[in-house]
Amino acid sequence: MDTMIDAAQEGAVKVKVKSHLQGIITKTTLAGAIVDVGQNVPGVVHISQLRAEPVNRVEDVVQAGQTVNVWVRRVRDDRIELTMIEPLAMEWRELKPEMIVKGKVARLESYGAFVDIGAERPGLVHVSEITHGYVKTPGEILHEGDVVEAMVLEVNRRKKQIRLSIKAAQPKPEEVPVEAKTEPKRRRGKKGKSARPEAEVVDSGPSTPEPTVMEIAWQEAMQRAEGKRAAKIKKNKMSSSREQDDILNRTLVNRLPTG
Repeated sequence: MDTMIDAAQEGAVKVKVKSHLQGIITKTTLAGAIVDVGQNVPGVVHISQLRAEPVNRVEDVVQAGQTVNVWVRRVRDDRIELTMIEPLAMEWRELKPEMIVKGKVARLESYGAFVDIGAERPGLVHVSEITHGYVKTPGEILHEGDVVEAMVLEVNRRKKQIRLSIKAAQPKPEEVPVEAKTEPKRRRGKKGKSARPEAEVVDSGPSTPEPTVMEIAWQEAMQRAEGKRAAKIKKNKMSSSREQDDILNRTLVNRLPTG
């Protein structure tokens, strides 16, 4: 008996949960079927695991001597529990935030992409989680059938929802540092001390262009003409004033009484 258990354990270690095997139906019962999968212990398929739809009789699905595809559900000392229903690659209990998964883009919508990662439901990658840059529509980056890697952001088993992020599974683009403003270097004086900064040139606005030779000559001619005109006006005023004085004197002399 002990030898049988040891052999069973030795054979059982060759298979793992979810392993895909081929076997031959050796016997059918009311509860299921016995399958030879080449191990030291028999494989057992319960009637509920023959197919996804309900089964009334085992013989309606399998017959003795038939070759079938099965997957390992559980490994025990005396048997290997099998299923003919292909298991999900990712069970709900296996999905955890921040884990990296691989899947195929199944559908594109305006708000994001649905990615089949082998779970009961495809995961949603919102358009803002597709890439680090701006994307208006998912179709700019993704196409149906594309195989992508994504990070699990959130798993809601009650609502059967999986939120994924493709950009979170990608390295962030290098940020270009802002160039610092370079200050002019000060001249070094003796003993490494900074010399006094040179006097700052005050910008008084746009400089006035220097006049040309012709412009200077024109300005001087205008100034001389202005000076002559002012002198003439002054001379005329003085002459007019003397004439007025003469007229006034003659008038007074004529009016004086003679003795």
